[in-house]
Amino acid sequence: MTRPEPLPRTFLLIDAERFSDRDDVQQGYLRRMLFGIVDRTLLAAGADDSLRRRDDRGDAVTELIDPSVPLTDILRALLRDAPAELRAVNRLAARSAQLRLRAVLATGFVHTDELGGAVGTDLNNAYRLLDGEPLREALRGSRNDYALCVSPSVYSGVVAHDHLGIPKDEFHQVSVATKNGPMEAWLHGPLRSAAAVPPPAAARPQSPAGAPGAFDFRGTNHGVVAQHVQGGITFGPSGERP
Repeated sequence: MTRPEPLPRTFLLIDAERFSDRDDVQQGYLRRMLFGIVDRTLLAAGADDSLRRRDDRGDAVTELIDPSVPLTDILRALLRDAPAELRAVNRLAARSAQLRLRAVLATGFVHTDELGGAVGTDLNNAYRLLDGEPLREALRGSRNDYALCVSPSVYSGVVAHDHLGIPKDEFHQVSVATKNGPMEAWLHGPLRSAAAVPPPAAARPQSPAGAPGAFDFRGTNHGVVAQHVQGGITFGPSGERP
């Protein structure tokens, strides 16, 4: 048996929210709508059937895309075409048949075999981003029924360079908790949770202790101007005067 070799691929993972809450008829309809949205989005990016391999996961789709398809084209399609396709579908659907989608775009290496399987650490990490709380929360707060997350490799290779149609200031770094420890990711759109990675705190300038003219107040003061005190000053949490 030939041992499968790792191949570079772009991973697109898309999952339908609350799929199992629907009955069988609704689930069948939602699957057809989901697959249609994915097909039209990837065709807009230039990825036809010959350049991708689909893994049908019931309420979700995984696409392994040939690296010859530019990441910029795929990401533009996910930012522009996927939300437009989703709006078109939901506009004509009953409320019970509305789709809400989480999407992850990542890159890495994957093993594929004659059994139709695909395995790899990079692919596993992409699934962890898809199932992570930051992306789920982003979808709960989304007015567009759609939330997108990209892996660090996609951010550093594409998003960070502010390509046309891919505004980097619309992506925000988050930390995703997993059983193997926190993972970094980048969400598209505004942040709504404590998952955001805070920027480094700026160092606060401090006057050396005992330096001439230095003031160290606790409580409320009513005017320190150009090293001179004006008005009343109170010290301590109780506002006691000296």
